[in-house]
Amino acid sequence: MKRTQCVFCEVSGDKILLENDHAFAFWDAFPVTPLHLLVVPKRHTPDYFSITRDELTACDSLLRAAEAMVREQDPTVEGFNVGSNAGAVAGQTVFHCHFHLVPRRKGDIEDPRGGVRNVIPDKGSY
Repeated sequence: MKRTQCVFCEVSGDKILLENDHAFAFWDAFPVTPLHLLVVPKRHTPDYFSITRDELTACDSLLRAAEAMVREQDPTVEGFNVGSNAGAVAGQTVFHCHFHLVPRRKGDIEDPRGGVRNVIPDKGSY
């Protein structure tokens, strides 16, 4: 089911990089690092906690395919952050479930320790 005024429901076919029965992937419009992409279930649903098992499996399959695609395109990629925001207080701005695949390269930030824990300032290093 598509929702009007949802930017992810309106992604055109020419922007889709990978696709399966329940999900698709495309480049993030505001990438954190080069080759940052999003994996999105096709059904309009608000967040991770609302997707079905089939949608989760489909998204996982595309995340894995995207990881291989990104590594092939850029051998300097040494790691990834995978994340999904659920709710406005968690930073979600598009209320259609989506997963970020953020490629990481050595030196892209001074100290990467803590990874996603750094969404709260001063909590990443422990």
